[in-house]
Amino acid sequence: MPASYAYLGPEGTFTEVALRTLPEAATRELIPYVSVQSALDAVRVGEAEAAFVPIENSVEGGITTTLDELVAGTPLMIYREVLLSITFALLVRPGTKLSDIKTVTAHPAAQPQVRNWLRAHLPDAVWESAASNADGARLVQEGRYDAAFAGEFAAARYGLETLETRIHDAENAQTRFVLVGRPARPAAPTGADKTSVVLWQRDDHPGGLRDLLGEFATRGINLMLLQSRPTGAGIGNYCFCVDAEGHISDRRMSEALMGLKRVCLQVRYLGSYPRADARPDEVRPPFPGTSDEEFTGAADWVARCQDGRF
Repeated sequence: MPASYAYLGPEGTFTEVALRTLPEAATRELIPYVSVQSALDAVRVGEAEAAFVPIENSVEGGITTTLDELVAGTPLMIYREVLLSITFALLVRPGTKLSDIKTVTAHPAAQPQVRNWLRAHLPDAVWESAASNADGARLVQEGRYDAAFAGEFAAARYGLETLETRIHDAENAQTRFVLVGRPARPAAPTGADKTSVVLWQRDDHPGGLRDLLGEFATRGINLMLLQSRPTGAGIGNYCFCVDAEGHISDRRMSEALMGLKRVCLQVRYLGSYPRADARPDEVRPPFPGTSDEEFTGAADWVARCQDGRF
């Protein structure tokens, strides 16, 4: 029996479409789960080799459900990412006209991406959230709602008609998906990589976040995502989800992580993995001395000093 990948289902989600772009998906059993949490839990308990879930979109930023699941619970690691361009279709039961629509549904992350279209074309329609966009299509099929925002490809799967296509408030909207598994050695660096971590401050004090980010800045490491998430320990208590350019095996990245480990209450490493856009990592030095070669040279110099070889 082939190894399995869990993904946010049901069948017909954007997540499934993005997952099928991975070459290894053709050799895995792809199993839909009802939520991000259940897909990741399948990995934690050994029911699936990995889970494929959305983590960020270009309109609203980080997807909090996924971030919170990676922040808490048994540690998991990100191994791959995929970028998918997103545009929605309005799916209805056969014969439904725009004037018939009183209720609409989709995943909560879809609402900010179609809000203006909805206001312009269906200002009186009531929005209800679904577990996924494909699940919204299923609920329309069952008669629970009049219309769903989902991928046009989901229409045939659920016996629906496409009333409108190419619905999006922001041009070139994209969603980022990640393949998540149990912790293991990260893949070798490619020169176009990303490292994800979660940071907890020791205490709340003026300049605390600046101190954490300074570990990256002084080494010329660019940040690609910074999002605060509540820890659950009370109002004002947050941890910080960070994506940074580079790989843990890069000298400057490893030194930044060592610095963070010294000053943070806790650091959770979420993995180093190839960037979906394959854009080479860039060193953006605020001052000289932040290239990998310079970090390595400085470490070699200290070692020679310790050996009396300076």
